[in-house]
Amino acid sequence: MTSSVALQPEAAPITACTVARDVQNFDLLIEDMEAELGESWGDLNFADATAYLGQPDASALEFIAIAVDSEDEDKLTEIGDLITRTKDMNIRVILIADELSPIALHQLLKLGADDFVPYPLPEGALHDAIERIRTPEPEPVVVYEEAPSSGAGGPSLRNAKPGDHNGVILPVHGLAGGAGSSTFAVNLAWELATIDKNNSPKVCLLDLDFQFGSASTYLDLPRRDAVYEMLSDIESTDDEAFKQTLLQFNEKISVLTAPADILPLDLVSPPEIERLVELAQRNFDFVVIDMPTSLVQWTETILGMCQVYFGLLELDLRSAQNALRMIRALKAEDLPHEKVRYALNRAPKFTDMAGKSRAKRMAESLDIDLSLHLPDGGKQVAQACDHGLPIVDSAAKNPLRKEIAKLAQSLLDVERAEETG
Repeated sequence: MTSSVALQPEAAPITACTVARDVQNFDLLIEDMEAELGESWGDLNFADATAYLGQPDASALEFIAIAVDSEDEDKLTEIGDLITRTKDMNIRVILIADELSPIALHQLLKLGADDFVPYPLPEGALHDAIERIRTPEPEPVVVYEEAPSSGAGGPSLRNAKPGDHNGVILPVHGLAGGAGSSTFAVNLAWELATIDKNNSPKVCLLDLDFQFGSASTYLDLPRRDAVYEMLSDIESTDDEAFKQTLLQFNEKISVLTAPADILPLDLVSPPEIERLVELAQRNFDFVVIDMPTSLVQWTETILGMCQVYFGLLELDLRSAQNALRMIRALKAEDLPHEKVRYALNRAPKFTDMAGKSRAKRMAESLDIDLSLHLPDGGKQVAQACDHGLPIVDSAAKNPLRKEIAKLAQSLLDVERAEETG
């Protein structure tokens, strides 16, 4: 039984409230609020919430849960003002979103919402969100870590973490279906892990395409139910549990495969993705991420955490159009679009002057730098993928394999140069 719109204090002290156009549209939220808070909460519409925040009783609120759906997208300014005012009063905000567009969701999260839960609410999701906002953020501990004895530089400054690594994050995003992003991600991870036979870096490959990820196919690895279990409870996953979820390929790279079943891409929230990537980052030297083709709510999270973001495209109209949409989306949201390094897959050969001219015109029209040209590896690449092996195992002299190995060497050189000062 919810309290009245007036939030009568005599029934029970009000510590939280829901804010929605019509809270009855979010019946699961009502049930979960009652389960978590009993009678200590109330419900308001947007207009009443603005008025209530001006009353003295509002200062006692612990949090508000703002529930929005696609019909509320024309009220984003009003909802954004409400979030800003609530944050100014040191009241936490949990955003409940039902079929909200990624751009609208990003705008509201950027204004300061502390947590996000998709609707319909997964079991226990609201409880977990409340626990997260009640848990104080730990103070960052900064320690000096001695540089390698062979290095010329002084000590390196990095955040103390349970693991002893601070891995380089390398997401790979195909800007069109079939652009070869998974092939590139798998072989880049393998080349990084094997390029230095005396001092190989630790490499992790994360397949975050929860629906049609193919990294497991390209490495002939089984898909495990343990992946879904881990994704469902990332907050309580520690380093050891994370490592046990990974599969080893030839004892060289650790792989988080896509789940066995097709799952919604919003199964995991941005804070949970951040937690997952941090687990990988502090236990490995390089973290290669095979991203879904679709832009999702946590794409921004990955973009913010990475050092370079590979965007693969081909020399065709659909790739150009998709790249243009991507660039516009990143710039519109004021995201670090300069991190994207565009790679032209199946690039024209050196002697194909007409193809090289087309590639140059494409780059100029998109105002981007096609800094990485990946040659067409032909049938050998498809055969290696079908056999579940890196390209080097069956075609070491393949031109695509050589170019990926060259890139891996440059990434390793840069990382080691930074480590030594």
